[in-house]
Amino acid sequence: MKDDEYNSVVQSDEIEAPKVGLGIHTGEDHDMEFVESDEEGAALGSAQKVKDLKQKIAVLQKEKQEYLDGWQRSRADYANLQKTTDEDRKRMRGLIEENFIEDLLPVIDSFSMAMSNKEAWEKVDANWRTGVEYIYQQMMTVLKDRGFATFGAAGETFDPTLHEAVSETETDDEKLNHTIAAVLQQGYKLGDNILRAARVSVYTKK
Repeated sequence: MKDDEYNSVVQSDEIEAPKVGLGIHTGEDHDMEFVESDEEGAALGSAQKVKDLKQKIAVLQKEKQEYLDGWQRSRADYANLQKTTDEDRKRMRGLIEENFIEDLLPVIDSFSMAMSNKEAWEKVDANWRTGVEYIYQQMMTVLKDRGFATFGAAGETFDPTLHEAVSETETDDEKLNHTIAAVLQQGYKLGDNILRAARVSVYTKK
C-alpha cells in the first residue's frame, strides 16, 4: 500500500480512546452513566433511594430534636439556678437585716425606758430632750420602712404566740379575764417574724 493510501485510511477511521469510570455502559457512543450502588456494587432502584433518604432524614430530625431538647433543658436549668440564687441572696439579706435589728433591740429598749418615765424625762434639758427624741424618731422611721414594728398594749387579748406572761393580775371582771393588764416590755417583729414576744401581766378572774 502506498503512503498516500495508508494516510487516507488512518484519517477515515476515527479511533476514540475509551472513557474510564465506574458505572453502567449504555451502549450509545461509548457513554457511561453513573448510578448509586450498594456495598456490593449493585445499582439501587428508585424505591431504595427514597427509603435511604427517609432514613437519613429521620436520623437528622432525631439529632436536631436531641440538640433542641438539650438546649431547652440547659436554658431551664440556668433560669432555675438564677431564680434560686436570687432567692438565696434575698434570704441572706433578710437574715443579715434581722440579726442587725435584733442587736438594736436593747438600744430601742433604753430609749423607751428613758422616755417612759415622764417625771424624770421632763426634768431633762428641753433642747437636749428634743434632740434625743428626734434621733429616736429617725431611727424608728428607718426601721419601720424595713417592716419593723412594735406590739403589745394593755387591753389586748392574751396571745401566747405574741405575749409572754410574766405575772398575773387578779380581777372580778369577767370581760378582763385573759387580757393584758400591763406591758412590762414591748414586743418587736420584722414583717411576720416575731423578734421578741411582749412581756406582759395578764388579768385572771378570781
